[in-house]
Amino acid sequence: MTTTPTTPPKEQVTRAGGLLPTDAALRRATVLTAFNSLGNGLYFPLGVLYFTRIVGLDATAVGVGLTIAGLFGVAAGIPAGRAADRWGARQVGSLLWGGTGVAMATYTLVHSYAAFLAAVIVSTALQMASRSVLGAVYADVLPAATRVEARAYLRMITNVGMGVGGVFGAVALQLDTRGAYVTVILLNCLSFAAPALLLRGLPLAPHALERDRLPEDAPAADRWRAVRDLPFLTVTVLNAVLVMQYTLNDVGLPLWIVERTDAPRWTAAMLMIVNCVLVALLQVRVARSASRVPSAVRAMGWAGLLLAVACAVYALSAGLSPVWAVLALTVGAVVQVFSEVLMAAGGWTLGYELADSRAHGVYQGVFGAGMSAGMMAGPALVTVTAIQHGTAGWAVLGVLFAVAGLAVAPAVRWASKDTWRGEPA
Repeated sequence: MTTTPTTPPKEQVTRAGGLLPTDAALRRATVLTAFNSLGNGLYFPLGVLYFTRIVGLDATAVGVGLTIAGLFGVAAGIPAGRAADRWGARQVGSLLWGGTGVAMATYTLVHSYAAFLAAVIVSTALQMASRSVLGAVYADVLPAATRVEARAYLRMITNVGMGVGGVFGAVALQLDTRGAYVTVILLNCLSFAAPALLLRGLPLAPHALERDRLPEDAPAADRWRAVRDLPFLTVTVLNAVLVMQYTLNDVGLPLWIVERTDAPRWTAAMLMIVNCVLVALLQVRVARSASRVPSAVRAMGWAGLLLAVACAVYALSAGLSPVWAVLALTVGAVVQVFSEVLMAAGGWTLGYELADSRAHGVYQGVFGAGMSAGMMAGPALVTVTAIQHGTAGWAVLGVLFAVAGLAVAPAVRWASKDTWRGEPA
């Protein structure tokens, strides 16, 4: 881990009103992120429907298959990170992204459940592994002083790209033909395969070049330390709990609105738009205030508390008139956005600053696997708490989120007792 500066850097990742990246690597990363997020935005609205409506598979069976594939994806993160440490994050990430594009192309050949299961397991494992390696890529190519802010900028680009892609995906959804679905799938494949070439060519940041120039007799990092690093694993688990909030937008709120409130069904889509817009507007600004370990710890604590408040407001929406229910849900969604951007910025900082910089691949693989596990567990947790038990279930979720956020502080203090954290890259 690099030594933490005592004063915040003056550099910023963008110029011209926060729109144009100043760093060459970030400019290239912006291009590949925008391209990939456009493809993902195209595909996400109709991915599951392709297998149910066009291929003719049972919806429950598809859901089970996606869950199985997700388990393979979680397991793939750590060995992918180890490979990144050994052969280079950019090279491994490029292969994984290209492989994901090829694997997704096989969706167009699926005509049976067995073929679906094989295709979705391979593509999901490659895609989730690539996400873990991408954290190591950013550790190598983005300047350490502005790395967290740069991650926030890329997340803003992702939200914008997903939103634009979703508009065109809705057109394909309305056409509802095999040709429209297949076209979207192939475009999404290109959104992985084409940027894979850009990923390989990202220039290394100065700190990564210095690390590569270390003499052969320099002390080597323990490449598997991350899987035995209990303080880091604890922070990873706590972050994974807070990451479960992402599934509130995808699963929890749509089900809650339809089954437990009198709000119109379009409210779910409206809340998703509110989330995307506010995240795009706030993420970079918030990241600047959480780019050091102490501020990141505070951000995670506030994220847990705000998320608990959002859960309480969501619970209040049950039993209200349609207008008041929409208002309560909107207030809860806005509060959740502040929790989300704080959690994202704090998590990025801690994921990098608590890691051994000589083994970022496996450390980011562990951290990414934790996030993937949280995303997988989220739908089930939200369903068995809030959806099944109403206000009491929301209370359980709120307490869980608050405790996780506040527990980050003692976990980081535990990590700070390890003298090896702070070894130069």
